[in-house]
Amino acid sequence: MARAQGDGIVVLQSALIEAHHVPVPNANPGEENVATRIELNVNGKMQKIEAEPDMPLLYALRNDLGMNDPHFGCGLAQCGACTVLLNGNAVRSCALPVRAVGAGKVTTLTGIGTPEKPHKVQAAFIEEQVPQCGYCLNGWIMTTVALLDKNPRPTDSQIRDALTGLKCRCGTHVSILRAVKRAAQA
Repeated sequence: MARAQGDGIVVLQSALIEAHHVPVPNANPGEENVATRIELNVNGKMQKIEAEPDMPLLYALRNDLGMNDPHFGCGLAQCGACTVLLNGNAVRSCALPVRAVGAGKVTTLTGIGTPEKPHKVQAAFIEEQVPQCGYCLNGWIMTTVALLDKNPRPTDSQIRDALTGLKCRCGTHVSILRAVKRAAQA
């Protein structure tokens, strides 16, 4: 699995894969993966797909379930555009095999709020006018939700540590930090 320097998400993701490992048919080296029926709990709804167990969760969400979030960024768990919550932990879905999800609860950006009633983090990002191109926002928002769920009043240092490894090519980092602080105060 690829590692982003200073990125604790990849370490957590490796632990989650080990904890949720489910033996899969034909998982021996040199043998083909066989598509099997997989059930996923996504945004509180059970979904069934036919997929190879090693297929990235990102592909299942976008291709099989037709979701337009999360985004494909780097495919190496280094940018964060594909971030989802798995049992409340921010994970990079581009590098997480669907077999590793097991009975876990996957939450995507559309699962935390709606345009009519946005999550407090979504509202803070709007109020601080963070979006420019918006491609990376999925990762920043989902990681912030996970951070604030575990630590409702993080320090500046804790915020920076939690967001390490996320990429924004538009350079809205200062606005992002303001939005995280606003959400923590909400």
